[in-house]
Amino acid sequence: MSPPPMSPATAAQIMARAYTHQSPWSEKAITDTLAQSGCIFLHEPHGFLIARQILDEAEILAVAVDPDAQRSGIATRLITAFHDAHKEQGIATAFLEVAAQNTGARAFYKAHGYTESGLRKRYYRRPDGNFDDAVLMARATIRPESVT
Repeated sequence: MSPPPMSPATAAQIMARAYTHQSPWSEKAITDTLAQSGCIFLHEPHGFLIARQILDEAEILAVAVDPDAQRSGIATRLITAFHDAHKEQGIATAFLEVAAQNTGARAFYKAHGYTESGLRKRYYRRPDGNFDDAVLMARATIRPESVT
């Protein structure tokens, strides 16, 4: 059974609480993103993942879990569902950007098969007005060791 729909307002509230390494998106930014073609929106009551698919690639745009529900498996379930969906849809590569200072998220993505592939200097504005770099990460759906 799938969870009830999550509104952009609820997603924005979760993101506002969860994003401590960068400024969170507004409700309007979430609404506008969800209206785009190729948007993937996976959610549970206390967390969500937003991505977009373009041809055989997918970009994870946002993952947020309410701090009170973190470390309960929500992000793992969301990213696993995302990976399962992109296998079905023929997506060859998934990529994302993550704040360099967000070491917890970087470790999470590495544990799920993402490797660091680049850096964007001063990409994120932090809530305190300073900037942080974005670490680019990517994951191939078909791993070389699984090809026969």
